[in-house]
Amino acid sequence: MADDDYVYDEATGEWRPASEVAAAAAAGLEVRDASGNVLADGDSVTLIKDLKVKGANQTLKQGTVIRTIRLTDNPEEIDCRYEGIKGLVLRTEFVRKR
Repeated sequence: MADDDYVYDEATGEWRPASEVAAAAAAGLEVRDASGNVLADGDSVTLIKDLKVKGANQTLKQGTVIRTIRLTDNPEEIDCRYEGIKGLVLRTEFVRKR
């Protein structure tokens, strides 16, 4: 959106510049693991439960370390890679920050 575009902010009930609304939404996004720790891009996490990976015929075991995670738009999901599995998306309720 251009800087002169305005959008209706339902939280405040006002018309605000689109760039201001987008910045506020990005700053308010906190991704937390199962223990309540804040996650950031590049963190390493450990699985707290065995997880079957759909489409890969593989099970990730509890205690598996996943390195270099990436945050998504959804605060309940993280994007990551693991040996032989590209495009792996994990729910934050199954990981703990390392």
